[in-house]
Amino acid sequence: MKLNSLGLETLEDTQRRLRAEGTPHAVATVVRTWEATSAKPGSRAIASADGEILEGWVGGGCARGAIGRAARLAVERGEPVYLALRPDDRLAAEGVEPCEVRDGMIYERNGCASRGSLDVYVEPFVPAPDLVVLGDGPVARALAALADRFDFRVLRALTDGDLPRAARDTFVVVATQGRGDADALERALHAGARFTAFVGSARKARTLKDKLAAKGIDAEAVTAPAGLPIGAATAEEIALSILAQLVRLRRTGSAA
Repeated sequence: MKLNSLGLETLEDTQRRLRAEGTPHAVATVVRTWEATSAKPGSRAIASADGEILEGWVGGGCARGAIGRAARLAVERGEPVYLALRPDDRLAAEGVEPCEVRDGMIYERNGCASRGSLDVYVEPFVPAPDLVVLGDGPVARALAALADRFDFRVLRALTDGDLPRAARDTFVVVATQGRGDADALERALHAGARFTAFVGSARKARTLKDKLAAKGIDAEAVTAPAGLPIGAATAEEIALSILAQLVRLRRTGSAA
């Protein structure tokens, strides 16, 4: 790790470390300023997913709170946020209220004594979600190949044994298709993923859920059959319907 002259981690090293760890964060860059501001165009800072400034400089306490809120929003949405910090008189001159969104820009009040203004671009880093595919049949192979193109980190779990506990945004699809379905579904549930789906009929899934319930395992949250109802017939079409369901859940919060 590279350290600066004060023995501290540099902004670039902090960003590399967070990316390597798969830690969500945001980079705030000052793109324009008016009047007196402590931060100048090009100033940057890294903020955690909860808005804490970890490294860098984009202004004093009167700016850090607004930038922290913008960082939280950017990470939550998974898309950049444009922030305009203005003193009261400039907000009035531009005809906007604090927290108002206009033309994609979020306006916030700058209460600093300097009464400066600055525009800040806040870009999030949100790691690709994990997609764990259980099985080695045609649907499992097709899904793994297709999902890799849509910003999922695909993990194939073909062997027995427990899956690691989901440590971040994780989706599990059980596509064993008759080869150890119950055991695979149990392994998937123990992983504690955000979403678990089963490739198979609703009737078969009901039988498996009842079997697991007899063992004290609640499987009612498992989605079955996996995928959106697009009339899929081939393995590739079924994989497409599952991926569409995962993308919908990821972007909208709903798999239905």
